[in-house]
Amino acid sequence: MDDDRGQATILQLLGVGMRYGSGEEVLRDIDLSINAGSFHYLVGPSGAGKTSLLRVLSLSRPIARGKLVVFGHDVRELDRDRLGRLRRRIGVVFQDFRLLDHLSVFDNVALPLRIGGADEERIAAHVSQMLAWLGLADFMEAKPPALSMGQRQLVAIARAVITRPDLLLADEPTSNVDPARAERLMYLFTELHKLGTAVILATHSREHLRRWPFPVLRMEGGRLLSPPASERLAAE
Repeated sequence: MDDDRGQATILQLLGVGMRYGSGEEVLRDIDLSINAGSFHYLVGPSGAGKTSLLRVLSLSRPIARGKLVVFGHDVRELDRDRLGRLRRRIGVVFQDFRLLDHLSVFDNVALPLRIGGADEERIAAHVSQMLAWLGLADFMEAKPPALSMGQRQLVAIARAVITRPDLLLADEPTSNVDPARAERLMYLFTELHKLGTAVILATHSREHLRRWPFPVLRMEGGRLLSPPASERLAAE
């Protein structure tokens, strides 16, 4: 049975290692538990393994060892169809955006809703409202290559949150926008958190950590250094 929204722990990693191809491990001995509706920052120097960890959590990269449990399911025991159903409960904002260049802005954002079987009337209302709120109302029919980096980042964020996922993974989601837009995005992420979405946000912004103090996950050299439940920047 796949309906497990009521359980407290939605992510659990035990002794997880991950590598690309036959190279050395880029993630080492990761132990982590994430509860439903929580909010965590993921911080660390460039090359620390933040993006690799988000790829593992989004089920886009397999682990080399250890155990990964997502929404109560050991991912190594799931077939492709069940993995696909779990992925639909996860919204992801990657640094490279991963937009489909042949689709319009509207259709990129609508894609998760269509995959989930939403009717076109609901899709039109939700997508139009989200894009207008992000200041992209005049770009709905544009293709991603015609957009600025900041606009593409906003489209990627809209696509990740449009289904109000159970888990949102965002890799430097405010890196290409101005401070005012970054503040608006942080409002969006914190509101999703209040509505029950668990959020893991990778960032280099100390301003975010200062203004919106949530628990911090620190990475260095492919390892997770700090206990997530207790560390807050405000306490430093």
